[in-house]
Amino acid sequence: MATCCLIFLATFSLEYLFFSDNFSIAYVVSHSNRDLATFYKIAALWSGQEGSLLFWSFLLSIYVFSVLIAYRNKNGELMPYVGVVMAGVQIFFLTLNNFVASPFKALAAPGANGMMNYVARADGNGLTPLLQYPEMVIHPPNLYSGYTGFTIPFAFALGALLARYPGEKWIHLTRKWTMIAWMFQSLGILLGAHWAYAVLGWGGYWGWDPVENASFLPWLTGTAFLHSVMMQEKRGMMKVWNVWLVFITFLLCILGTFLTRSGVVSSVHAFAQSSIGTWFVGFLALIILVCFGAYLKNRDYLKSENQLDSIISRESSFLFNNLILLVSCVAILSGTLFPVFS
Repeated sequence: MATCCLIFLATFSLEYLFFSDNFSIAYVVSHSNRDLATFYKIAALWSGQEGSLLFWSFLLSIYVFSVLIAYRNKNGELMPYVGVVMAGVQIFFLTLNNFVASPFKALAAPGANGMMNYVARADGNGLTPLLQYPEMVIHPPNLYSGYTGFTIPFAFALGALLARYPGEKWIHLTRKWTMIAWMFQSLGILLGAHWAYAVLGWGGYWGWDPVENASFLPWLTGTAFLHSVMMQEKRGMMKVWNVWLVFITFLLCILGTFLTRSGVVSSVHAFAQSSIGTWFVGFLALIILVCFGAYLKNRDYLKSENQLDSIISRESSFLFNNLILLVSCVAILSGTLFPVFS
């Protein structure tokens, strides 16, 4: 609760700096000016690298707070593990905000005595014209709510694996959180497609741009999970499959964030080249190691209770559905990353 309140205070403070035209802060200077409409001063918060990371932390803290409140007196064997996983993800993004990409850096210039003196500009640079569009206020919050929301199923899946918690129970707990994240992600993708069509030069509804693809990849695996989870609920099947679908969905969210923020791919939607990508690579590697370690240690807990009876059955249709979604995901991911490695 304290973390959520402090992040809310930081987010509110940055918005206040925008509304008060405080041009002693570098981030405000870069993304606002006195003539910018109030509507877009709200959106200026997430228009750059530093502010959008703070907004990401803010949304994640709301999810974490909601989960901890919803299950504060329930599932005592599971929730400590879930809480640790959620806290670990939150700490990573707060570390970036505090030490790598702070939106509260003040403008400074060397004085006559050699010391750095704080300065204030008379006006800012303003918001990039391409971002001055109504969808700027609603598209990023929805997309970020989808990205951050997939942290919750990941925390439940990893926590359940570490705690060896009954599979059907954690599935029931996490399904609605997955649906919430999936709905936000879907809405964010649709709003982004409309924005790309309406704003000249962004390639129509869908241009298979690397950043567009980055938002679509976790949507595909999240959709696959929402279908295959029914097999685990009703027949105790696909336990390993479902756990790894959740893991992969979260990994794709972090990978998408890396692609968007590191500058390794060329995209009109991406942020500029930044050293922050190294941090995301390290975080991705850590998540992969933790997931594999937890799986190898507890894989016997994931044994299926039933087998696929026939290739022509309801169960096999869910499996084929998943395979189509995953093959699509692999194809899009390969096409997105090919320029990076070629």
